[in-house]
Amino acid sequence: MSARILSLFLPRLASDLVRRRARKVSEPLVLVARRGRGEVVACLSPAASAQGLRCGQSLSEARSLVPGLTTRPYDPALPRRALQALRRQALRYAPWVAVDGEDGLVLDLTGSAHLMGGEAALCADMAQRLAAMGIEARIAVAPTRGAAWGLARFAPGPVTLAEEAGAAIAPLPMAALRIEAETVAGLARLGLTRIADLGRTPRAPLTRRFGPELMMRLDQAQGVLREPVAAPAETAPHAVRLSLPEPIGTSQDVMAGLTRLLERLCRRLEREEAGARQLRLELARADGGRAEAEIALARPMREAAAMAALFERAIDALEAGFGFDALRLSAPLVEALPPAQLTGGGGTRRGGTSPAQGGARSGSSEALADLMTRLGNRVGLEALIRPLPADSHIPERAFLSAAAAFTEPPDGWPRPGPADGRPGAVRPLVLFPPEPLDAPALPDPPRHLRWRRQALTRLRVFGPERLTPEWWLDDPLWRSGVRDYWRLDTLEGPRLWIFFTPQDPGWAVQGEFE
Repeated sequence: MSARILSLFLPRLASDLVRRRARKVSEPLVLVARRGRGEVVACLSPAASAQGLRCGQSLSEARSLVPGLTTRPYDPALPRRALQALRRQALRYAPWVAVDGEDGLVLDLTGSAHLMGGEAALCADMAQRLAAMGIEARIAVAPTRGAAWGLARFAPGPVTLAEEAGAAIAPLPMAALRIEAETVAGLARLGLTRIADLGRTPRAPLTRRFGPELMMRLDQAQGVLREPVAAPAETAPHAVRLSLPEPIGTSQDVMAGLTRLLERLCRRLEREEAGARQLRLELARADGGRAEAEIALARPMREAAAMAALFERAIDALEAGFGFDALRLSAPLVEALPPAQLTGGGGTRRGGTSPAQGGARSGSSEALADLMTRLGNRVGLEALIRPLPADSHIPERAFLSAAAAFTEPPDGWPRPGPADGRPGAVRPLVLFPPEPLDAPALPDPPRHLRWRRQALTRLRVFGPERLTPEWWLDDPLWRSGVRDYWRLDTLEGPRLWIFFTPQDPGWAVQGEFE
């Protein structure tokens, strides 16, 4: 049986996805990417193409040609995710489907096209489904992958079915061979613009001049060299199912069934040295309805008893109706969790292997992760945040907030040296937006000042520490220029972190020492 390869080309995938998400977007539309020191058109809509714009064109040139141009930033991750989703959907047509570059798919239809009524019916169904999604597509079927690729991109029609590869690609331009643009330009200087021209030219001189890739691509397209479709291996989902002979409705029965499912799932996770970060329980009612319970975990786990306890609150809130007759437990998010050697106390054996949940974590960190899991399933893991150190000398930018469940705690916080050479930190733990200080606008720290309706007297001062604004960031709070920071202890008790702005003379308080 001769091979039959389908190439699916999505010329405007990124812009089609943007238009699909936005639903209403002004035309003509182009997606702009940063390249070197300027911005270029990375993808464009059909209306933009009709105006004479093209990919790779500079944005300034495009705006001069089309003043009312609508622009959106180009996100390369968006089409990559879409291609993976389309690859899974294309498995309905053939068992071997792979992503082909950044703008298409390749399918090995050998022996499977008749299941869809033939190649023409299969291509029509594929084109109709993509059109319903708002995605422009070009499809070609040929005996070789190279021929299908070239026909999908350079044939005149949106759908091409070729029985013989060599004759089908002969009138196509050289770019249809999947060769570099420099090679295409070099061949054009020799007067070779069509693939048919290569058949009338000696191979040896072309190989010496352009390298072996040119003839290799030609042989692949004509079927002299085989080029199989290397589809990625499908990974079985982390899911287990339980069908019941009689419907169940009580929380205790559901928990018993869930425990059996968790034990089966955890055995597989242990074999794969993995742990679940998210679990979803789907329950099918006897009347055809469905219910669902889901939990998120702050650390990868594979301990059935601990994970079952986290489901109790969600299961108690389920509406059983006429009862549940099937349960399905899945782990949509799984992370590596290899066993590790543990030492020390906390209920673990010295020199033994890790318990079922595994991982080289101390008891305190595991207890904190379990606490975050319990709280996160009530308020959401994203609501639990922790500060992390940031690379900035500006006080309010020296940290950033991140979700605690998805980040590791910092090894340590950088402590700046004292401003006057004495021991002690110069940055307070309590920071707040700068508050005006009622004091003379002189560079020396004031002896008498007023802050928050309190009359204060200077006891001792340490400093100064001069901080300069980060010129590459425009922060309105730092437009007054440099600041000279001082630590000021008062007779009345408060220990303040104050600063003076020489450009706009004045004092302010930004923190308080404990």
